[in-house]
Amino acid sequence: MRVGVRREMSGRQRSKTVVKLEEARQVPRTQARPPPPVEPDPLYGVVLLKTALELKRRKDGSVEEILRGVLARMRIPEHEFRAFLEQRGDLKKLLGG
Repeated sequence: MRVGVRREMSGRQRSKTVVKLEEARQVPRTQARPPPPVEPDPLYGVVLLKTALELKRRKDGSVEEILRGVLARMRIPEHEFRAFLEQRGDLKKLLGG
């Protein structure tokens, strides 16, 4: 906000300007906004099902490898799927943690 005060100027005098500054408000870390919810893709359930079937069928791969393979075959971005699982709290369940 800028408030100006003007007086009659004589000769080389400059006009005076008064500036009011507001302090920046900081949000405490405890009240920080949570990340926006990830829209669930209808195929996320299919990914979980295919991963479960692969785990049952194959005994040689880790959950991470099989999940990455399924996501790659279905062309679903891994980071989006992991964000969805993290939001629901299912990531630790899936990875056995």
